[in-house]
Amino acid sequence: MTPEGSLLAAEALHKTYGSTPALDGAHFSIHAGEVVAVMGPSGSGKSTLLHCLAGIVRPDSGSIRYQGRELTDLSDRERSLLRRTEFGFVFQFGQLVPELTCLENVALPLRLAGAKRKPAEAVAREWLERLEVADVGGKRPGEVSGGQGQRVAVARSLVTSPRVLFADEPTGALDSLNGERVMELFTEAARAANTAVVLVTHEPRVAAYSDREIVVRDGKSRDLEHAV
Repeated sequence: MTPEGSLLAAEALHKTYGSTPALDGAHFSIHAGEVVAVMGPSGSGKSTLLHCLAGIVRPDSGSIRYQGRELTDLSDRERSLLRRTEFGFVFQFGQLVPELTCLENVALPLRLAGAKRKPAEAVAREWLERLEVADVGGKRPGEVSGGQGQRVAVARSLVTSPRVLFADEPTGALDSLNGERVMELFTEAARAANTAVVLVTHEPRVAAYSDREIVVRDGKSRDLEHAV
């Protein structure tokens, strides 16, 4: 798939840490509502690619365009605002705030954006229902299972209706059964919201939920298309 008409696209990305090249001319593109899996062995550069696309890390050279804007030209503050308002994130370990209830965790991004508690928690409750964990809203993260916690983390990542969601090994800490259910609910919810998903994984069974795969090896990328 070509970058033309893409929501987010990158070309000829290079990034080196010390004398070690992490990205060596990598490319990427994704459209609204599309799920793209970024695959590759450990150390291949796939996480660096995700961090560059999300504006967390600046590449040494290359272009990253989001809705026609060049991300590499934005200031740190502008990129930080973009991550808060238009991007969402899910990590291998949900990184929920242990002192807050699950409902409060999901509502947190809305509260940080200035929403009042009751409206924010009403939206958060809807997302917990979509992810089939409405019953754990009053519990703290330490009181729920790993699968439930990761669904809460997915709900939190989608609560602000991001245009792009970055997921780094979202089922890596789960058993296969819980991982499958999280991916089913995750991808269904993202597609229904027309959210683009950049899914970093090394597991073929997780990548199978994507519309397309990009394989990263030695900092270079290769685009594969497949039917869901």
